[in-house]
Amino acid sequence: MATAANTTAGPAKDGAPAPNAPAPPKTLNGIVKQVLSGDTVVIRATKGAPPPEKQITFSHVLAPKLARRPGAGGDETKDEPWAWESREFLRKKLIGVEVTFTYDKPANSNREYGFVWVGKDKETGENVVESIVREGLVTVRREGRPTPEQQTLIELEDQARAANRGKWAHNVNPADKVRNIKWSHENPAHIVDIYGGKPVKAIIEHVRDGSTVRAFLLPDFHYITLMIAGIRCPGVKLDADGKPDLSVKVPFADEARYYVETRLLQRDVEIRLESVNNSNFIGTILYPKGNIAESLLREGLAKCVDWSMAVMKTGADKLRAAERVAKEKRLRQWQDYQAKTPAFNSKEKDFTGTVVEVFNGDAINVRLANGQVKKVFFSSIRPPRDQRAVVGTDGEEIVKAPPRGKNYRPLYEIPHMFEAREFLRKKLINKKVQCNLDYISPMRDNFPEKHCYTVLIGGQNVAEAMVAKGLATCVRYRQDDDQRSSAYDQLIAAEQQAIKGQKGLHAKKDNATLRVNDLTVEHSRIKVQYLPSWQRALRTEAIVEFVASGSRLRLYVPKDSCLVTFLLAGISCPRSSRPALNGVPAQEGEPYGDEALTFTRERVLQRDVSVHIDTTDKAGSSVIGWLWTDQNVNLSVALVEEGLAEVHFSAEKSEYYRLLKSAEDRAKAAKKNIWANYVEQVPEEKVVVEEDKDEKVVVERKVNYENVIVTEITDTLTFFAQSVDNGPKLEALMNKLHADFQANPPIAGSYTPKRGDLVAAQFTFDNQWYRAKVERIQGNNATVLYIDYGNKETLPISRLAALPPAFSSEKPYATEYALALIALPADNEDKEEALRAFSDDVLNHKLQLNVELKVGNGPHLATLHDPTTKTDLGKQLVADGLVLVEKRRERRLKELVEQYRTAQEAALAAHLAIWKYGDITQDDAPEFR
Repeated sequence: MATAANTTAGPAKDGAPAPNAPAPPKTLNGIVKQVLSGDTVVIRATKGAPPPEKQITFSHVLAPKLARRPGAGGDETKDEPWAWESREFLRKKLIGVEVTFTYDKPANSNREYGFVWVGKDKETGENVVESIVREGLVTVRREGRPTPEQQTLIELEDQARAANRGKWAHNVNPADKVRNIKWSHENPAHIVDIYGGKPVKAIIEHVRDGSTVRAFLLPDFHYITLMIAGIRCPGVKLDADGKPDLSVKVPFADEARYYVETRLLQRDVEIRLESVNNSNFIGTILYPKGNIAESLLREGLAKCVDWSMAVMKTGADKLRAAERVAKEKRLRQWQDYQAKTPAFNSKEKDFTGTVVEVFNGDAINVRLANGQVKKVFFSSIRPPRDQRAVVGTDGEEIVKAPPRGKNYRPLYEIPHMFEAREFLRKKLINKKVQCNLDYISPMRDNFPEKHCYTVLIGGQNVAEAMVAKGLATCVRYRQDDDQRSSAYDQLIAAEQQAIKGQKGLHAKKDNATLRVNDLTVEHSRIKVQYLPSWQRALRTEAIVEFVASGSRLRLYVPKDSCLVTFLLAGISCPRSSRPALNGVPAQEGEPYGDEALTFTRERVLQRDVSVHIDTTDKAGSSVIGWLWTDQNVNLSVALVEEGLAEVHFSAEKSEYYRLLKSAEDRAKAAKKNIWANYVEQVPEEKVVVEEDKDEKVVVERKVNYENVIVTEITDTLTFFAQSVDNGPKLEALMNKLHADFQANPPIAGSYTPKRGDLVAAQFTFDNQWYRAKVERIQGNNATVLYIDYGNKETLPISRLAALPPAFSSEKPYATEYALALIALPADNEDKEEALRAFSDDVLNHKLQLNVELKVGNGPHLATLHDPTTKTDLGKQLVADGLVLVEKRRERRLKELVEQYRTAQEAALAAHLAIWKYGDITQDDAPEFR
C-alpha cells in the first residue's frame, strides 16, 4: 500500500473528475486510523510498525466542513451545521475497526476516492457511505449521468429527506448543530481549577509524539495541547528555526507515537488535568486499559520525568514501578541499561531501631536491638546551608562558603538549621523508627561514605515532613540516576507545596539567624547577667546539646537563648576517656568513667530537661546545679544509685542529700560498678527495715472525701472550692460584714492599699462588700482576690476599704486546688474547650473532693467526684480527649495514674478532641498528626 499525505483539508466541492480511461478500482483491507470529516478517513495497513497509511474520500458525497483552528493553514472557521455529527457518526463506527475499501485516483486529482465496507468482505459488510447517506449526514452529488452506485446513494438521500433525518430535519435549527469551540485559553490554570482534578471526558484529536497530544474536553469543547504527566517519549528533533526536522530519525520516536495513536487517537478517554506548563496542559490520560503513561513506561517507550511527576496528585509510584519493569527487561530505550544501585544484604537494607541523636537536619544515630548504633542519612534531601555558598541550578554548591571563625556554630548561625534540628529532635529522639536503605553515596571531597535511608515513624516519611515544612530541600538528579529516595516523587511534591506556601527556607522574608549567647566562651556574663535569675527560678527548662562526661554537660536555655556548661551538683563522677584531638594526645579515663558518660548520654542527650542552678564553679566558667530528666528523675541521684558516681561533701547542705545518701547506700549494698570491691560497713538489715517502713508510708493513697462547692475556675485549671460544712458560717459572716458596712460606710479615697493587704472590696456586680486580698496595684486601680470565693477583679482603689479587725481573723472560706494528674493542651482553642467543659461539670456544683498530694507552696492536688454518678471528673475530661495526663512519679499515685493513662490511651485510639489528628505528645507538627 502506498503512503498518502495525512491532510485535514476537506474534499473539493466540484466533485471527482471523471478519468479519461477508467481503471477498475483496487480493493484492499485495512484498519481505520482516523476520521478527518464525514466523508474522509485515514486507513492504515494491518502490518508494519508504523504501517503505511492511505487517505480515502468517499465517492459521490459531500460532508459539511468541520471548523478550522486559527493558524492551521488559514484563518479560523466555524463548523458547518451537522459537520460534527457526521464526523462523530463515522468515528464511533469505524475507529480501530478492520474494513474493506476500494479506491481509484482520477488522472487530474490529488485525491483518492472510493467506498468503505465494515469487515473483511464487501459483499457481506456494511457499506459505510450508504449508511451515512441514509442517516442524512452528507449530501449526494447529483451532477452528470449517475453511476449505479451514485443512483443508489441518490435514492437513499431521498428517503432520508422524506424521513426528516439528520440535516434534512425541518424541526432542528441548523445553528444548534454548530459547536462553540474554545481554541485558546487566556488563563489555562483556571481551566485546571474548574475541573478540580476530576477526570473529564475527552476525545484525542491528534498525537504529536508519544507524550504530547491535542484533545477536545467534552462537553464544552475546550481544545487543549496536553503533555502526559510524569513521562517523556522520544520526539521529533527541531531545526535551528524551531521546526520539526524530519530528516533526523530519533530512535523509538515513531514507534512511541504509533503506540499511542493505535490506543488513543480519536478514542473516548478521560483526562485528569494536573497543572499547566506555559500554554500547555499537564495531565493524566485514562483509557479502557488504564493509564497510558504506565503502558508506555512498561514498554520502554517513555521515561519518568521528575518535574512533571511533581504535579501529579496520585499515581507517581505506579509510574516508577512501570519504568522499573522496562529497565529490568531492558526494553527499547533501556536496552543498554545497567543498574547503578549496589545490592544490599537484608540486615543492612532494612532495620528498626531507636533514635538516640539528631545531627544538623540531615542525619540521625539509631540504636539497634543489639546495642549497635548506626548513622542514618535521610535520602534525597539537603538541610539548610550557609547562605554565602553559591548554589547551581541542580542544588549543588558551585562555590563553597568561606571559612568562619573559631567559635562558628552552624546549628545556630545558619538560618532554619536549628529549627530543622528541633523538628527532628522533638519528633524522633527516643522513638522507634523504620529505616529502609535506598542507596549508598560514595566517599567524595573528604566526606565518608553515606548510607541513605527513607526513615518512617508511624508509617510517615520523616524527610517528606521536613521538606513540607520548608526545613529541607530536595536533591536534583540526572534523569538516569537511580541513586535516590524510594519516595522521591512525594518529596518533590512536598517541596512544591512548601514553595507555594512560602514555608521555611522558601519564605520571601530574609531568613534571620538565631542569636545565641555562648556562655561557654563568654564566661564573664554568667554571674552578672544570668545567674541571679536562674537562682531565683524554681526550675529552668533547657536542652542538653552535648555530654562531655557523666556529670559535665552543655545546655541550651531557650528562655535566655544561651549556651552554658553545666555541672551536676552533689556528686563526684569518674572522668571519661578522651580521644586525640587537634594535636592533644588521647587520655585514658578513670574506671567506670565511660560507663557514666554512656549512662548520662542515653538519658539526657538532646532531651528536654529542667534544671535548678545553685552557683558557679570557682573559675565562673560553668554553672553547678540539679538536673531532672524528661521523666522527672534527678540525674545526680540516678548516677549515684547506679554506682557510677559518689556523693560529694558539698551535697550535705542540699535538700537532696538524704536521697543521694540513700541511693549511695543501695549502690554499695549491691556492689554496683565503682562499689564492686566495697566492704559493707553498716548492717544491711537495718537499712532495709527503715526502707520498708518508708515504703508503707509512701505507697499508701488516702481517700477522705470532703463535700465542697466549686466557686471559681482559673485559666490554668486550678479551682477554688468551699466546704459545704462551712456554708452556714460563711453566710453568717457575710451578713454581718454587709450590715457593718451598711451601718458605717467607708469614706471614698480615705484608704491607701498595699500589695498583700487583706481589705474589704466592693464587688462591682452587686455593690456589696467582701473580704479580699490585694494582688497588684496599677495606678488608681487594684487587682484583688475575693478570698472566700476565689474570683478576681480589677477595680478603682476608691472601692477598697480597711477590713475591720473582727472580720480578719477567720481563714478564707475558699481554698485553691489544682486538678490532680491533669495538664491542659498547648493549643489555645483546645485549652478553652477543656476549661469550658470543666466549668460546665463543676462550677457551682456540690461535689466530693479528695486531696491526693499536698504541695509545699502551691495548690494541693485534688480529684473531684460527682456524688450522684460516682464519676471522677478529671478522669472523665481525659476520657473525652479534652486534657492530657500529667507525668507524676509519686508511688502513692501509681494506680490512679495508670487509670488516667488508660483513659487517655482510649481517647487517643478513638481520635477524640485533641487527639483527632493523632498523638500530640510527640510534636505539634500537622504533617504527623
